[in-house]
Order: sequence, then structure tokens, then C-alpha cells
Amino acid sequence: MITEEKKEVIKATIPVLEAHGTEITSTFYQNMFKAHPELLNIFNQTNQTVGDQPKALAMTVLAAAKHIDNLDAIVPHVVGIAHKHRALEIKPEHYPIVGKYLLEGIQEVLGDQATPEIIDAWCEYYNQIAQVFIDVEQDMYQAAAWDGFKPFIVRKKEVMTPEIVRFTVGSDNVDKAFTAGQYITVKVKPADYPYEALRHYSICSNDAEDGITFAVKREGLDDKKGVVSNYLHSGIEEGDALFLSAPAGDFKVEAEHDRLLFIAGGVGATPVMAMAEEAISKGKDVKFVYSAINEQYLPFKDQFEKLEADGADISVKYSDTDGYLNREDFTGSEDREIYICGSMPFMNTMIAELNAMGIDDSRIHFEPFGPKMSLQKV
Repeated sequence: MITEEKKEVIKATIPVLEAHGTEITSTFYQNMFKAHPELLNIFNQTNQTVGDQPKALAMTVLAAAKHIDNLDAIVPHVVGIAHKHRALEIKPEHYPIVGKYLLEGIQEVLGDQATPEIIDAWCEYYNQIAQVFIDVEQDMYQAAAWDGFKPFIVRKKEVMTPEIVRFTVGSDNVDKAFTAGQYITVKVKPADYPYEALRHYSICSNDAEDGITFAVKREGLDDKKGVVSNYLHSGIEEGDALFLSAPAGDFKVEAEHDRLLFIAGGVGATPVMAMAEEAISKGKDVKFVYSAINEQYLPFKDQFEKLEADGADISVKYSDTDGYLNREDFTGSEDREIYICGSMPFMNTMIAELNAMGIDDSRIHFEPFGPKMSLQKV
């Protein structure tokens, strides 16, 4: 365990991390990928480009520094990140590589301010934190429904909107068990892309009779188009094989929550759709508020209709004609537990609206489509 003296050194770096954290982590990623290009097969390069991943790592490092006297406080963050690591097949041998280039990033950005005392303290503390991740992930690997990436056959490919396709994939050789709210990870190798590409997609139905169902939004255009989403839309058809790692994630409806408000926008409906289906089947009181551009861009029509027929209170708001979701759409739901999913801007706006209504963060449970730590308050 790190000494009290080194803990004080770590604490003294908090202002520096607050000021330069993202610069440090951006430098870290650049240097690590230059030295280890094989890791480009694991990391989402879009999140690197837009800055979400460096920000998320910076917030993780800052949280570790602020809670050095009580690491239990960051366990929920560790668990969420560890699920992603397990799904991507991050292994113990990757952690020394990350540590080396993270420390080099600190030195490069801070220059003379990064004294040997600071580097030594952070080196020891990083190794301690890395071991926490390794231990948590080991348990997740052992509990996973299957090992590594397994082939699944696309049984259905359904175009729901001009930009969202729903896939149902099956395998007779693996256990398809999952918890509503979890995601699978798809690994593909497009012919015109230099690396393997891995992406997480939320399971969008609690019904697994025909297989695992997930939806994919086509992202970006031209030179900024999403590698995996466009490949799945244009290059994968019924009968093709896709490689998936086992379901992962800790976004789920807690058993003690009986009155629920689900909020989603666009393809963000995917995990909460499955969660709402599960909640209705358990007799919970479900309200679902959803935002779409217009009726043409409304996905999951069949699932919304079934939820409503089963007793859920469904409200769809079209931004083209009715504007965006705001606190007025949630009036009367102040006593409910709230589950949200959507893009990063959508998440920021919804949480701000709910906070303005006096709803405490402890009752707001969310899963952004992007690195969650980039939204966390530490």
C-alpha cells in the first residue's frame, strides 16, 4: 500500500490534474499508439478524435487522486470501466504499457514540475490502482457468458429508420444470457480499414428467443463516417457471421426501484428499451419519454406499441414540430427513479434539466453513448 507521505504528494498534484489533465492524457494516447500501434485494434479512434476518451481518462485519474484516502468511493467508476475492458479483451499485460506512457505524459506536459518525487509517487499509486482493475476484471472474465469473441449468424436485419438498423444474431454454441441494459461488443475487419475495429452496441430487447438483438445507428459522413456502423449497415446481411464478446455493463434497473422514468433520444432507446420490457414483465410502474426527429426517424415502433399495450405510459416528442425534451416533459415524475441514455450532449442537457427540477443525482442513472467518465462529477 502507498505510504501516507506519498499520498500527500499525490494530493498536491490535484490542482495540476484539474488544469492539465486532458492535455496529459491526450499526450499519453498519442505516445502509446505511436509506440504500440497494435493497440489501435482495441481503442475507439473516434472517441480519441473528438476528445471524449482523453477527457474520460483524465477524470478517472483525477477521481483516483481526490479519493486516495477512500478508494471505495471510486469503485462504481472502476466497475463500469472494467466492464468495457473485459468486453474489449483488455488483459493484465496491457497495464504496464499504459502506466509507462501515462507517466511519460505527465513528464512531457509538466516538464520540471514533474519532480522525481511526484513521478515515483504516481508510479506506485498507478500500480496499486491497476491491480484493483486487474482483480475486478479477472472476476468478470470468469463470470462472462463466453470467452473471447465468438461467431454469431445474423438471423434478421431490419431497417427501422433511414439511419438505424436492428440486428438479431444467434449461435447454437454459446449461452445467450444477459441482463437488460447490457451491451455486446462487435469485432469487424473492414477491407478498407487498417485495423480491427471493436464497438459496443446495447442489447435492445429483453426477448432472446430468436437471439440477441441490438441496433446500430449509421454514424458520420464521408471522411468522418463511423467505420463499424457504416460497415454493419452496408457490408453485413442476413446469413453473415459477426464476432461478439459476451454481454457486459452495469446499467440495469435496481430491484428495489418500482416507479420508473425512462428517458432516451434517438438510438439511445436501445438499452432502456430492454430495461423497460423487463420492468413491465415484473409489474413495475413504467413511464417512457422519448425524443425523435420526426415520425420517419422513430425506431422501435413495434416495441413501443407492445410496451404501451402492456401498460407502460409512452410519450414520444418530435423535435421537428414539438421541440426538444425539457423539464416540462418530466413534470409529475419527480418521485420516480430515472434511467437515461443517449448522446453525450443529450445526456448533459437531460441531467441539467432534472437537476433544475430539484432531482438529486443519486436518483439519476445513466448510460451515455461514449466514455461515461467524461460526464462524471468527481
